[in-house]
Amino acid sequence: MLEEKNSAEPDVYPESEECPAEDSFGFGDDLELNRFDGLPFSSRYYKLLKERKTLPVWKVRCEFEDALVNNQLVIVSGTAKTGRSTQIPQWCAEYCLSVQYQHGMVVCTQTNRQQAVDLALHVADEMDVNIGHEVGYTIPLETCCSSDTVLRYCTDNMLLREMMSDPFLEHYGVIIIDQAHERTVSTDILLGLLKDILLQRPELRVVVLAIPPLTDKLLSHYGSIPLISLGASSPAEVVHSNSGNKDYFYSALRLVLEIHRTKEDGDVVVFFASAEEVNCAHSILLKEGTRLGADLGQMVPVVLCPAQGGLLPVPIEQPGSKRSRRVFLSMQQGEDMWWPMESVNFVIDTGVQKKLVYNPRIRANSEVLQPISQCQAEMRKQLSGSTGKCFCLYPEENQLPAEISPQILESNITPTVLFLKRMEIGGLGQCDFINRPDPEGLMQALEELDYLAALDDDGNLSEIGIIMSEIPLDPQMAKALLASCEFDCVSEMLTIAAMLSAPSCFLEPPAGMSHEAVQCHRKFQHPEGDHFTLINIYNAFKQSQREQYFRADKWCQDYFLDHSALKKAEAIRSELTDTLNRIELPISESAFGTKTNTHNIKRALLAGFFMQIARDVDGSGNYFILTHKHMAQVHPLSSYGAQSHKLGLPEWVVFHEYNLSENNCMRTVSEMSPQVFIQMAPLYFFYNLPPSESKEILQDMLDPDAATKRKDQKQKAPTNSSDVSSGCAVMPQTYDRCVIQ
Repeated sequence: MLEEKNSAEPDVYPESEECPAEDSFGFGDDLELNRFDGLPFSSRYYKLLKERKTLPVWKVRCEFEDALVNNQLVIVSGTAKTGRSTQIPQWCAEYCLSVQYQHGMVVCTQTNRQQAVDLALHVADEMDVNIGHEVGYTIPLETCCSSDTVLRYCTDNMLLREMMSDPFLEHYGVIIIDQAHERTVSTDILLGLLKDILLQRPELRVVVLAIPPLTDKLLSHYGSIPLISLGASSPAEVVHSNSGNKDYFYSALRLVLEIHRTKEDGDVVVFFASAEEVNCAHSILLKEGTRLGADLGQMVPVVLCPAQGGLLPVPIEQPGSKRSRRVFLSMQQGEDMWWPMESVNFVIDTGVQKKLVYNPRIRANSEVLQPISQCQAEMRKQLSGSTGKCFCLYPEENQLPAEISPQILESNITPTVLFLKRMEIGGLGQCDFINRPDPEGLMQALEELDYLAALDDDGNLSEIGIIMSEIPLDPQMAKALLASCEFDCVSEMLTIAAMLSAPSCFLEPPAGMSHEAVQCHRKFQHPEGDHFTLINIYNAFKQSQREQYFRADKWCQDYFLDHSALKKAEAIRSELTDTLNRIELPISESAFGTKTNTHNIKRALLAGFFMQIARDVDGSGNYFILTHKHMAQVHPLSSYGAQSHKLGLPEWVVFHEYNLSENNCMRTVSEMSPQVFIQMAPLYFFYNLPPSESKEILQDMLDPDAATKRKDQKQKAPTNSSDVSSGCAVMPQTYDRCVIQ
């Protein structure tokens, strides 16, 4: 909470006195008033100012401001805990104020939504202004800004969305790209497009905050530009393990308990490979904590995963009680989230990370275990400061990769290509990537957009493609939502899209409660499949909100559902509804439960997800995926997995997600009619499917006469049906085609 301002006599004067370069910013006249809101500084401002001056970034303030005045692009190199993410945006805001905001305001991107919020709150406090006024933030589904906002923190993907209506970002005078070393897809696109924007806007200033070795790559990418290096703090004492890290998970947990038994002061940070490991470690440490002696004090495990939005609530210590030790459990690419935590004295680094790497040939992600990069390792070593200890659970001689692998080389770039095609319409040239996408992935993305009718014959965005680019969903789901406008099932498709965009609504039940959770979830199951089950859950959740005598969060708890996930789905659905209204698409009334509505939902789904169909080849749940001939099973949490012993599994299904992992499961599966698939899938996609028995079955439905001829040929020269080429001529379509193609 910001302290109420007063005009008490300052014991420290504003920082503008110290730096001659600041005279150019116009901060030399009235030291008592805050130039951003015209009010006297509060006493808290001067207290925080003393703390700010101790940050390593403060030593380069004059150098930075001089570089900002005289250069379009400035790179700042520095690790976490240097103050770069809080101080540099404030100095940029002062620069924009010095020219009366002639060229716009300041925006600073973050790769994590919670970090954007936390930084905005922290900086508003330091600048002695109100959050949501002079300093604000924009993250998915939440905006806290006003017409007075001069410094805005936002996620990198939100700034990209903003470019849809403002391709040259003319609202901003300074653009700060923070955490560039994280190499997210959105950050890499911004870095590529800004190179072209700078040529069009000579008054624009761009500041990139990163750590080596990316800074070296940026210098070669952008040419001769100033580089400002922040002095790194003294690293902690580092202890390496001489054994391999095959058993890193339990080794890390044992080390946490050993540290706690030493009674040394300080919190602990543990980096695991995945969110699953983080949650498992949390459960184990909670149990172990109850067995520790009271003389050791309380050990409080705290989950901190970027994907889950930050810290879980930490118990407040009672006055006079023995100090508890927090054990922060995180995963890869969470190193920069630690700037406010001065209590950390121990870091445990497992040295590995689990990542999903996209394979364009099979249109699926593979889960792989990889070593972390050298720059990640160095950032983790800095977290405990010069007095702490960092335990690396891998040998010192291990050769780690130099930098974090760019996500654009490991992700499905179909949404990226759709966005860049939209930017070409806005007048921007080609995106000058630091690392160009893989050619095979690029070709697959263009092919997929072509199948979705998002491209015209010249390879430019079609009218459908332009509308799809306006909808903040993956292209396949955006196409399905568009098709629902034709099939009068928009309300239902909005719910499906929102539920699949939000985190899973199913809570992992406590130990011993699995059967009860399955029984509760079974009440929502729909015989047509998981997409319809999600609609049932959402409708029941909305009903619980309408019944005033019943609390929705209590209802979710009773049914083992995640209240926060359902609230997020509700917010996403509202945003999607606003988008459809803005682009003037019709939204039909809900008719869920009727036979016609069920059929139409499946048609709309297949309009976008016709590339994700599978067939049960033996009646026992072994599904053959037609696009790449892999075998998969239905996920155990699917409604089919729960009721297959009663109703049996459908032969043909459409699925939302498939990952190559230990069990190769399809998630969110619904029954699909092969006749509807033939109706909805583009013919040229169908005939490009690899040869298989399943494809022949579909082909026989398209052309029964050709099927008879093929059977006669087989009788003369028997061959394996799954290897028969299906490259026959395109026959006249006997089913009604989807108009939106």
